[in-house]
Amino acid sequence: MDDLTVTTESVISARYVLRSLSKAASWARMKFKAKKCRKLVMRRGKICDKLQLEVQGERIPAIAEQPIKSLGKKFDVTLSDKKNIEEFKQQIRDGLEAIENSELPGRYKVWCYQYGLLPRAVWPMTMYDIPLTVVEEVERRVSRHLRKWLGVPPGLTSIGLYSKTAKLQLPLTSMEEEYKVTKARAQLMLQESRDELVSQAGIRLRSGKKWAAAEAVASATSRLKHRDIVGVVAQGRRGFGAGREGTQRWGTASPRERRELIQKEVRQQEEEVRRSRAVSQGVQGAWTRWEGVRERKVMWNELMYSEPLKIRFLLKSVYDLLPTAANLKRWRKKDEDKCELCGKTGNLSHVLTSCPVALGKGRYTWRHNQVLKVIASAVEEQITENKVKGKQRKGLQFISFVKEGWRGKSKEKKEREQIGIIASASDWSLHADLGKQLAFPADIIDTNLGPDLILFSRKTTQVVLLELTVPWEDRMEEANERKRMKYQELVSRCREKGWKTWYFPVEVGCRGFIGQTLWKALGQLGLAGKKRREVTKRVTKTTVDASLWVWTLRNTTQ
Repeated sequence: MDDLTVTTESVISARYVLRSLSKAASWARMKFKAKKCRKLVMRRGKICDKLQLEVQGERIPAIAEQPIKSLGKKFDVTLSDKKNIEEFKQQIRDGLEAIENSELPGRYKVWCYQYGLLPRAVWPMTMYDIPLTVVEEVERRVSRHLRKWLGVPPGLTSIGLYSKTAKLQLPLTSMEEEYKVTKARAQLMLQESRDELVSQAGIRLRSGKKWAAAEAVASATSRLKHRDIVGVVAQGRRGFGAGREGTQRWGTASPRERRELIQKEVRQQEEEVRRSRAVSQGVQGAWTRWEGVRERKVMWNELMYSEPLKIRFLLKSVYDLLPTAANLKRWRKKDEDKCELCGKTGNLSHVLTSCPVALGKGRYTWRHNQVLKVIASAVEEQITENKVKGKQRKGLQFISFVKEGWRGKSKEKKEREQIGIIASASDWSLHADLGKQLAFPADIIDTNLGPDLILFSRKTTQVVLLELTVPWEDRMEEANERKRMKYQELVSRCREKGWKTWYFPVEVGCRGFIGQTLWKALGQLGLAGKKRREVTKRVTKTTVDASLWVWTLRNTTQ
């Protein structure tokens, strides 16, 4: 601001304007509220408080005495955001301290942060010129509390807390990510303002030297335009153009949709940074090398109502933070890294899948059978449901009435619900390798091999073989190839005998991660939609519970 010289004429003019306003207010039978006004007088770049202004006998306070708040933003005598930034940091500290001092369990404290403290921090981050370094400092403080409330060690990477593309995803949002999204949204509001004086002013929000909102918006816009040129890239075995439906293009988007696309792109860029950092982490970034493993999202319902011990075990096992012998040696709390049962290197993979003593005690077999029970029970329920539907189809046909304004199921959707191997026959027999060794039906073929689950129909000469493996997640592809080669000859012999044969080698990671093979197998059998999701949730829960039991007995010979 330029130096302002206060002269006698200017003082007289100011008093004249105030008297005029006072008279106008009295004429309009209105009262001029001096307490809602502020005065600021500067002389040669310095604040001058010698001039006192009054209206109707009331003194107008100086902005140095009482800062003013306009549109949610505070203005003090310095006309800078230094004090506001300190208040923002203090607001976060007070909020975390209030949550910490509450008598709530840790998982409820996490919820209070996500839906109580974080939304309150969004507005100050939008209005004030807070640099990114300050937000990073605040997020480090927040992450320390989140780790404490979740019961995980301080060494857990922040990627495990906030990543949305990790194999294990928590329902938490990064404050740094929200800061960048809010700044990008504010920048877009200025650039696309209907007022030409605002939109053409070239306003650039201040966010420090490390990151600039205007550059982030320009980069996101460029990427979206380039994506329109490239089109939808084919992934996996899907054909050209697959996935094009439902995708919003930049060229055809409305202004509001473009703002949403840019905000989504800013989030995606932030996630790419996390992903690149995770790849460089040898231990806690091991999940980036998992092949054929489906992502697992921990929802609030599971986080709130599950036992805290199981949640802690899940997080520590995924990021290898459990106190194994190998980790204790790496943390310099133990001299040797040997397993107490067999003497081999006692890392987490050895404890959960490879210890010969635990294998001899039947711990891995017990876990395998617990998971197999869930799968076999789901298949049996589907067989029973299919038989009931078959009887209903043979009997009377009833009309399905639909409420006004509702949409009934289309014919294609009804037919899609009946698609699957199980729906192709009504005399399925299910045999599972539980309790005693499973013998392959002699009328199909004579063999000593016995898959974990056999499903056959003599009327339609169909047989389904399912072989379950519960390996270490890094070795799921290897386990699939090994089991596929083991039963390849059996499948060929069944087909030579005239039986239509399906063989599904499926994997479930020892830490509860579903293999893509199991997901596809359930779909081909006829379990789809909500039913398939419920089955995989039960499989995941059962596997984690069983692995927790295996971990608890890691140093015992019982």
